[in-house]
Amino acid sequence: MDPRYAPPRRSLHGGGLAEGENGRADGDRREIAALWRKIYNMPDAFPVDPDFDRLFADGDRLRIGNLDVKVMLSPGHTLGSITYVVGDAIFAHDTLMQPDAGTARADFPGGDAGQLYDSIMAILDHPDDYRIFIGHDYGTKDRDEPAWESTVGEQKANNIHVGGGRPKDEYVRLRKERDKTLPLPDRMLAALQVNLRGGRLPEPEGDGHSYFKIPANKF
Repeated sequence: MDPRYAPPRRSLHGGGLAEGENGRADGDRREIAALWRKIYNMPDAFPVDPDFDRLFADGDRLRIGNLDVKVMLSPGHTLGSITYVVGDAIFAHDTLMQPDAGTARADFPGGDAGQLYDSIMAILDHPDDYRIFIGHDYGTKDRDEPAWESTVGEQKANNIHVGGGRPKDEYVRLRKERDKTLPLPDRMLAALQVNLRGGRLPEPEGDGHSYFKIPANKF
């Protein structure tokens, strides 16, 4: 979503907002907010409690209508990434990509390739016929059509980064080498300031307009 047109998600969905934490009292969401306050040099920005009604801990369960949802903390791409398991469907956000594309990057602030590997292994510990729905797909040099669904078995056998039983140390080396070649995503530093506020733009300034603060030489 273009942050210029981002209404609060609470008004879009009619319910509370929730985000991942790690089970400690402070939670990963608070660590993420503190990390980005330092990066943006905005010490009072991104309070958690006003924008998020509940911080999920690893292993929490919730219900969406008649559906039972299990929450898995899946750090590596970011500190507080979470996976949802609903029946035989795994919503794996930024961990796995399609098997022909590999895995998410792990070089953002708070990211860690070793943690990402562990998170992926926990996802792939489910039965082989469980379906995996990914958060992003950019295609490959051999595939232009978008794709979004695979299975645990397909990922374990064919994922170009972790398939075939690739060991952790080899994956970490591959992931770090790959990440060194990737540019910072367009608009990420602006979009994060909306995400960290639960979908809100920054508070309007004296002229009635909201502004983003962008580090000029940190990345």
